[in-house]
Amino acid sequence: MDWYGTVFEVIDMRSFSNLWFWIVLAAVWSMASHRVLGVPIDMVTRARRDGGQATLDLEELARINAERQLLLARESGLWMSALVAGVLSMALLLGFLYRVEFAQALFLLGFPLLLVRLLELRAAQRVHNGERHGEALLRLIRAHRVITQMIGMVAIFVTAVWGMYQNLVLGPFYG
Repeated sequence: MDWYGTVFEVIDMRSFSNLWFWIVLAAVWSMASHRVLGVPIDMVTRARRDGGQATLDLEELARINAERQLLLARESGLWMSALVAGVLSMALLLGFLYRVEFAQALFLLGFPLLLVRLLELRAAQRVHNGERHGEALLRLIRAHRVITQMIGMVAIFVTAVWGMYQNLVLGPFYG
C-alpha cells in the first residue's frame, strides 16, 4: 500500500463516522456558548451574584470586546464576508451537489457559526449604542447565550440526523 493510502486509512475522511468530527463539533459549540461577547459565563454569574467590582469588570470587558469586534467588522468586514461566503458556498456545492462528505461536515459546522457571529455583531452594536451597564447588559448577554445554545442544539441535531442518514445510506465501506 502506498503512503497516501496509509494516511487516509488512518485518518478517515468520512466525517460523520469519525469520532474526531463529533468531538470537534461538541467542543466548538461548547466554546461558542461559554463566551458571549468575549465575556466568560462565570464572569456573568459572579457579576449577578456579587455586584460591585465584578459588575464593573464585566461591563468593561464587554465594552472592550464589543468595540474590538465592531472595529474588525468595519475594517475587514467586506473581505471577511466575501471569504466566508465563498468558502461556505464552495462547501455547500461540493457537499450537497457533488456529495463530498467532508464538505458537508464543514458546511454543517460553519453555517450555524456564521449565524451566531452575525448575532454577536448585532449584540456588539447594542453594547456600543448604550446597553453596556448593569441589568441591561446582563439581559443582553443572557439572551445572546440562550439564542447561541438554541442554534447549537438545532445544528447538532441536524448534523447528527444527516450524519446518521449518510452512514446508513452509504454504509461503512463507501469510498
